[in-house]
Amino acid sequence: MATTAEITIEDKLKQLYALQVIDSQIDQLQVLKGELPMEVNDLEDEIAGLSTRVSKLETAIKDLEVEKTNHLNKIKEAEILSERYKKKMDEVKNNREFEALTKELEFQELDIKLSTKKIKGTESNIEIKQESLTNAQEKLDAKKGDLENKKVELEKIKEKTDKEEIKLNKKADKQRKTIDEGHLKSYDKVRGAYRNGLAVATVNRDSCGGCFNKVPPQIQLEIGMRKQIITCEHCGRVLVDSTLVEK
Repeated sequence: MATTAEITIEDKLKQLYALQVIDSQIDQLQVLKGELPMEVNDLEDEIAGLSTRVSKLETAIKDLEVEKTNHLNKIKEAEILSERYKKKMDEVKNNREFEALTKELEFQELDIKLSTKKIKGTESNIEIKQESLTNAQEKLDAKKGDLENKKVELEKIKEKTDKEEIKLNKKADKQRKTIDEGHLKSYDKVRGAYRNGLAVATVNRDSCGGCFNKVPPQIQLEIGMRKQIITCEHCGRVLVDSTLVEK
């Protein structure tokens, strides 16, 4: 078995490219899952927000119902007092008592009118809150349905991809052990810098397969000789020739 010192540049390039192939397959599995995990999280956040809104609206409606009941009780109390004062008016002995009872009756009538007005306002608020509650509850139910569908869809995709992903991760871990720490560190740094996760690119049509910038003929010649690891001067990706890829 060759020692680390005996590993050629060509072998190192093959090791890096092999790791890139495996990592790209893992990336493709993540793409297959798509944005479903993010969509599930977003739906869960929306549901939490709607649930809080529904709860607050239900509490507000209950408070308004209590307020309405209090106003109704005030009207009943005022009506009872009014009847009592009317009976007393038949028993008055002087104008002073009559005027006092008249004022009390006027006060009770005003209380009844005020409470009646407040009841109308409260009922209007209840109606508005109830409409908002109905809309929020409908949205909440719809979002819960969407969430269940997304979870089922995600679970089906995960069943298909998880086994393959585990297999590829093991393969990647094994491949990483064949690469020296310095090159592996550079590989991970470049791979993490780009959304497509490409750290090793082939030269296609005289251009870097990662950033698509032109690669000078002299550089292409040096890449083909495989005497040193050459990176793209524009994006920093390791460049390999198509012949090595075919091997």
